[in-house]
Amino acid sequence: MIRLRRTLGLDRLDRLRDDRGMAMAITLIFGMVLIIMAATALTVATSGLKKADTDQDWNAALSAAYAGVEEYQARLANDNSYQQFGNPAAPFSKTTASSVSLPTGSQVNPAFGTGTTGTWAAVPSSGGRASFRYEVDNSKFVATGALRIRSTGKVGSATRTVIADLRQKGFIDYLYFTDIESQDPTLTGKSNADCKKHAWEGRTQDDGCGEIAFSGGDVIAGPAHSNDTMRVCSATFEQTVTTANPTNGRSYSKVDSNGYACSGQKFLKERVAGAGPDQVSSVLMPDTLGDKIREMRTDLPSDVPRPGCLYTGPTDIVFTADGKMTVKSPYTKMTRISNADATAGTATADCGLPGTADGQLGSAKGATITVPANNIVYVQAIPVPVAGAAKQNVNAAASVGDLTETSCGNNHVGYPRAGESVPTSSTTGGPGTGACAYGARSGDVFVKGTFQGQLTVAAQNYLYVTGDVVYAEANASTNILGLASDGIAWVWNPVSASSGASMLGDSGREIDAAIISVNHSFLVQNYGRGGDRGTLTVTGSIAQAFRGVVRNGSNGYIKAYGYDARLRYLAPPKFLSPVTTSYGITTQTEVLPAYRSTGAAS
Repeated sequence: MIRLRRTLGLDRLDRLRDDRGMAMAITLIFGMVLIIMAATALTVATSGLKKADTDQDWNAALSAAYAGVEEYQARLANDNSYQQFGNPAAPFSKTTASSVSLPTGSQVNPAFGTGTTGTWAAVPSSGGRASFRYEVDNSKFVATGALRIRSTGKVGSATRTVIADLRQKGFIDYLYFTDIESQDPTLTGKSNADCKKHAWEGRTQDDGCGEIAFSGGDVIAGPAHSNDTMRVCSATFEQTVTTANPTNGRSYSKVDSNGYACSGQKFLKERVAGAGPDQVSSVLMPDTLGDKIREMRTDLPSDVPRPGCLYTGPTDIVFTADGKMTVKSPYTKMTRISNADATAGTATADCGLPGTADGQLGSAKGATITVPANNIVYVQAIPVPVAGAAKQNVNAAASVGDLTETSCGNNHVGYPRAGESVPTSSTTGGPGTGACAYGARSGDVFVKGTFQGQLTVAAQNYLYVTGDVVYAEANASTNILGLASDGIAWVWNPVSASSGASMLGDSGREIDAAIISVNHSFLVQNYGRGGDRGTLTVTGSIAQAFRGVVRNGSNGYIKAYGYDARLRYLAPPKFLSPVTTSYGITTQTEVLPAYRSTGAAS
């Protein structure tokens, strides 16, 4: 049979049929491979598009979160009280025990939504695709002026969250700040109204206002600002300098204190070489420290949850490195008040107990207490009783004996020193036409020592730095002190009545603090006499209404001022802020998303 098939050639047909079957199989296999490859390519392309969309949403959600922070900053800039608003039901606000409430009426803010039914605010120009919501932490605002905001951005199903720390921009942003660059008319006795004007408003050399120039090799090692036109000669500004002088092309004057042309100016951080200070808006001083008395009230638990310590009449404070301070304040009767008229009050041990017994405020050694935590000490003048009033100020004392408005020979806390030549209105570096140097009824505070804690010391009248004020080594990163005065902030420099020399017996003075004189100046007492006092080292910031003098010829101190960079993010508690202010971001960090795209908390 096999031979017959071979003879007839049928075996070749069988082989051909087998080959054709194999070709069909191979064709089918390759076809299947091509189909699988095409399907795989299509799947990869589709998933890539989906991933690209997801990545785009993910990145855009972060931008939306940042947009929320910027929008909240804008609201704060337009309304200085906006920090009171927020959603008390928001997790971040609840966790931080913040005191916030939802705005009403025209101030309703969709960004305060929370939960799945809560609203989101649309990012402008996003067509409603991108949105944000934020939660506010104002728990430290009263103490430090600091706010935190947790902002969540949403795009599609992607959400991302950032936390930003915000702080008021103010006087402590500068190592050096002045409103007027001439001397205080109260100190010079000048009655010329032009002495309270800025140079660009018409004050001239001929007005005799006591112009002061930066010269003599002055080095300002920190940011500086003046609302006035600075006179700059041989001086170096190492950081940014700004002025509110609006005159086009004239941001400072190359003249000395006498009005003569000079050179040697160096601005190391100029925006444009040769331009000098940048021209910006004015930073306005408040009128007084008057709102500080409100921080002593116990009847405003929502607004003033932790009242400070109120002292009445001349008060001496010595800080020690262990976080304590010894206070002498013999005319204090109540250390807190309980109403706006101050006709009721309390006295508690944490501020020191009034009285003359050992360990009390009126004793020879004073009262030693722990530095009030994140709080303020305010020293007021002794109130005069009001004739016929049904109720008197709880700290009032009659103006009799050596406790009258003209009693200047003994303030009952150690000033003036025995043998001291007390500065008068005619003394260079004296009080001028202001209150006497050591008034028995004045709201004066005298401070020195090694400081540990967070505190602002404020005076209704004069503030004297009577010795070195330095930060303790313990807790060095968080120790912060503010020194504020409605009147003059003095560097105490008593002079002997017999020899005319300084009575201090040391050389040099160091002050670690943020210092502000609201209506007057920061200057050296008796700067025109007493001889050379060495170097005045200030690490912190100095803000003053008028330019203060620290050296005259061979008398007084040589300046060595340096900025405490921590003031960019750490403020003394309840320190003074400008009349108008904006908020800057000190830190900004991404955290895990606070909300899902549904609005539910993550």
